[in-house]
Formats: sequence, structure tokens, C-alpha cells
Amino acid sequence: MKPSFFSSRLILFLFFVATLGCKDSKDSNSEMLETAEATEDKAPFFKLSLAQWSLHRTFNDEGVSSFKFAEISKDMGFQGLEYVNHLYKNQIDSLGFDTVIDSLKVLSEKHGMENVLIMVDGEGDLASPDEAERNQAVENHKKWVDAAKKLRCHSIRVNTFGSKDLSDWIPSVVDGLKKLSAYALTQNINILCENHGWLSSDADALMEVIDMVNMNNCGTLPDFGNWCVKRKDGEKWGECIEEYPDKYKGIQLMLPRAKAVSAKSYDFGENGDETTLDFLRIMQMVKDSKYTGFVGVEYEGNRLTEKEGIEATKALLLKCSNSIN
Repeated sequence: MKPSFFSSRLILFLFFVATLGCKDSKDSNSEMLETAEATEDKAPFFKLSLAQWSLHRTFNDEGVSSFKFAEISKDMGFQGLEYVNHLYKNQIDSLGFDTVIDSLKVLSEKHGMENVLIMVDGEGDLASPDEAERNQAVENHKKWVDAAKKLRCHSIRVNTFGSKDLSDWIPSVVDGLKKLSAYALTQNINILCENHGWLSSDADALMEVIDMVNMNNCGTLPDFGNWCVKRKDGEKWGECIEEYPDKYKGIQLMLPRAKAVSAKSYDFGENGDETTLDFLRIMQMVKDSKYTGFVGVEYEGNRLTEKEGIEATKALLLKCSNSIN
């Protein structure tokens, strides 16, 4: 029996509606998928490392072995390791320097971690106005340059305290840095100056020194914090009585010669932002400088536990990167 004219039209109409419904559904699904993709976190423009100082109470006060650093960092989702030399003092005293460095290399490889740098303290003053002391400091640092090479780090971070008088400090620190950088160049290692107190936290003076050294392997490690240029009673650490006036300017000045970046944090608000530092502003400066290396998480607060502070800092860096991208 042949369908009537009206029934044929009805069939065609229903087919058109069904086809249109499928198309609308596909379009809707595509739009939803595109929206979901747009809101996904994007890959950061930097890699994440963990500064071992973030866990100094874990190692010093809680009795956890500093040889666990690579394992802890891996479990927390980091790619790179930034060592602190004096957190291995006891092991070096008992096992020997070479054994400790060899062990760190084995452990980093076991956990698939990249060794980034070594923060070196307690090996003499590279900026001492006394040339003999300065030269001895250079010699003391050489073993850490060798250790960095063995670990396949790219740098060591050094201190440049020296004199509080700018006219004495500049020639002394230039001499110390040139001598150490010359040795480090033979090992393909960088010597990094951090804003780490006294005149090293005066970014204008520090960059004048870096320019005078004028060696490609002598660069900077800008720290988001650490802007105290004068402490009570002239101490290296303790109550700060004078800070560099513009920390953001300081970071901006240091970034062109940066070979590492330290994301210092102290505390966080309910929205996850750092309460004393504008991380988004700083990370925008980092991105604009074309820096794409490791950004080290260095939590130094007291309210949160060390691991909570590390996680909060890491989350904030990723949030900033997603906003910037």
C-alpha cells in the first residue's frame, strides 16, 4: 500500500527534525568539550624544583635523614632538587665528602630527579676585605663546584657578605667571584649570587658587581624574599632594621642574569595567595624575562607545617602560571 502525500510529508518532516536534533547535540557536545579544554590547567612555562631549606626542620629537628630528600621531593611532585650543603654536615663528618656526594647521585637517579644546584654556606667569605681569607674561601668552595659537576647540577649558590661599606665590598666581592668563577668555568658550573642579606640584598650594588665580574657563568639567583640589607647589632641574621626599598624592582634587575629562581613564601590567605608577596606580579616578570628554567619552592613560614607550606607554594606557582599563559 503506497503512503499518501500527507504521510510522506510527515515522514520527511520527522527525519529533518531528527537530523537537526543530532546536529544540535553534536554542536552542543563540541562546545562543552572546547569549554572544558579551555579551563584545563596549562603546562607551566617553568619546571618545579624543591629547595631543601624548605624541609630544614624535618631534617634538623625531626630526625629524618637528609638522604630522604630525593624521595620526599619525588612524592610531592617535583622534578628538581636544590641541595643545602650544611644539611649533610653530620653525614660528611661520619662518611666522608665523596661518599655523601656519590650517595646523593645514586638516590637522585633512583627516584628520577634532576639535580639543579647546591646552596653553599659556611665555607668562608668570598667578599672578605682580607685577601688571604677571600682566597681561602675560594679554595673551600672548589670542592662544591666539583660536587655540582658530579651531581650534574648546573650551579652552586654562594654568599657575598663581606664589608658593610660599599666602597670596600665591591672590589672584594668582584675579586672573590672572578677567582671562583674562573675555576667553575673549567668544570662547566655556574656561580650564582642570591639576594641573601647585607649588600647582596641591595640589587643595584649586586648587579654592578655582576657586570664588573663580566663572566657568563657568574649570574644571579633572585629570591622573592631576602631583602634585608641591615640587621640589628650588625648580625647576619636576626631582626631586620632596613630593607631594600623595592623588592619588585630588585627582582626585575636580577632576572636578566638569572640561572635559577627562588620562590620564597611565608604565609597564605584563604584564597591561597601569599600574604606578603604578589606572586602573580613576580611570575609575570619571570615570564617576560624569557626565563624557562627551574623555579625552586622555598617555604620559610611558621604557621603551616613544612609540607603544607611547600604544597601551598607549589599550588600558587601553578595557579599563577595558568593565569599568565
